[in-house]
Amino acid sequence: MLANIIYFVVFLILAFVLSIAVKAITRGVEAKQLIKEEKNQNSKTHNGDEIENIEVVNQLKELKDLHDKGIIDDEEFKKAKQKVLE
Repeated sequence: MLANIIYFVVFLILAFVLSIAVKAITRGVEAKQLIKEEKNQNSKTHNGDEIENIEVVNQLKELKDLHDKGIIDDEEFKKAKQKVLE
């Protein structure tokens, strides 16, 4: 009879430890997924900023070419450049 009680107590302890382990593993997996999602969002944001910066640089180069060719004068160049940089 005493052996059955000891086995039952050991079983309860084992079940409790297993439940804690499952909760910990679940939380770890969720945290890993959140970190991965945040990393993806940050990389998308940085890529968007980089593309926007490249577009601004290209527009400025185009304006400089137009100015160097004499198609637009100094005042038009300054206004267009200011508009691109805003």
